[in-house]
Amino acid sequence: MKKTVIWLDNYLEEFFMVISLILMTVIMGIQVFSRYVLGSAPSWSEEITRYLFVWSGFLSVSYCTKKCISIKIEQFVSISHEEKALFKLVNHTFELMVFLYLIPFALKYMMSAVESGQVSPACHIPMYYVQAAPLVSFILVAIRIIQRWFTELKVVREKDEKGEKACRQQ
Repeated sequence: MKKTVIWLDNYLEEFFMVISLILMTVIMGIQVFSRYVLGSAPSWSEEITRYLFVWSGFLSVSYCTKKCISIKIEQFVSISHEEKALFKLVNHTFELMVFLYLIPFALKYMMSAVESGQVSPACHIPMYYVQAAPLVSFILVAIRIIQRWFTELKVVREKDEKGEKACRQQ
């Protein structure tokens, strides 16, 4: 159980993004083969590929959050190590507030598809499967931000402990 949780923590987003990429490649390969060799392409291929791409895009937000890959203002990031940890802590707090704010809207967006019963045109997939991508992504991002927040809090606390020890020694 513990190994599974650790594996999910380390590789969840990457696993689903790799699977999506493989599926998109295979499906588009089938479509190209069908179109040029058989003379007609399946109607479902573009639709499924588009939905996999949407899911991959939203999962990549969580992946980037986990890996701390984001657009940064270099002036703020180039400050000293101790101040950087405190800045990241504040930054993660604001990020968390934004994503917690977005989660109810993503839920409402998905629930509108559930209530309407809308299905995709070619595959007749319920559209809430596709519209669940923002909700799942925002929840995963919030979890990843909380993980990063505690990591930075640990760095800030270690800095404070080192500062207190230095003051006592003087």
